[in-house]
Amino acid sequence: MDFNKVRMEPGWKEALKDEFSQAYFDQLTDVVRRDYAAGRVYPPASRIFAAFEASPFEDTKVVIIGQDPYHGPGQANGLAFSVNPGVPFPPSLRNILAEVASDTGAPVPDNGDLTRWAEQGVLLLNTALTVCEGRPKSHSGIGWERLTDAAVRAIAERRQGVVFILWGADAIRKRGMIDESRHLVLTSPHPSPLSAHRGFFGNHHFTQANSYLIAHGKTPIEW
Repeated sequence: MDFNKVRMEPGWKEALKDEFSQAYFDQLTDVVRRDYAAGRVYPPASRIFAAFEASPFEDTKVVIIGQDPYHGPGQANGLAFSVNPGVPFPPSLRNILAEVASDTGAPVPDNGDLTRWAEQGVLLLNTALTVCEGRPKSHSGIGWERLTDAAVRAIAERRQGVVFILWGADAIRKRGMIDESRHLVLTSPHPSPLSAHRGFFGNHHFTQANSYLIAHGKTPIEW
């Protein structure tokens, strides 16, 4: 993949530039290109790095980590948990928005496009950035995790007072990269229907995140 052609906000390009020159990234690129050529892979190729385009490095105040993109037609738009307007809410997103409403009192929106969060400084980052249709986690373990780990480390090491929201085991594994004396880390079970009732509902992560941001002189998120 040509580093110069990757659509990514300049601050993120600077933060991640060393990753693009490593052998693992060339191998990752080969697999992803092959699968896009062979069949349906999500999100659309132009949206693979959408999370890094939508939330500039220096503006990122909150990091929410997902697993991999939605694997159904027309769902994934490059932002973790997000779908384009007009697309029915996948179950995890429905549970997230229900918790937002319960936690903050905000009404459930009429669409699931979380670009509105990203534009306020919420990095919506999947652990793997691509997936084959109908095959969840099909692109896990091919190299994306090294890139997204590098993104988490860059925020954790170069920024101060960021909220990291980690839902589920895959996301929580990244906790060890974060200095919790400099940042707030919030964890709970994943919002999927299989686990949401085991502690996702009622976690109050959205109000906790805003309280922390306010205490650190930052504008809270309009969830």
